[in-house]
Amino acid sequence: MKLNLSAPKVVTFWIAVILALLGVLAAQGVIAGLASYAFWLVVAGFILLALATLLKDL
Repeated sequence: MKLNLSAPKVVTFWIAVILALLGVLAAQGVIAGLASYAFWLVVAGFILLALATLLKDL
């Protein structure tokens, strides 16, 4: 099985980084309103980044 990986677009990369950063800050209690979604924000950022490397135009 050969994977043709590509670099994500800059906008997609920064959206994934922002999601992960929001999740980490929420888990630390800095952003209390998002504390219950902290894990899912980090997961969403990772999934977005993984999809962006697998799909060519994302």
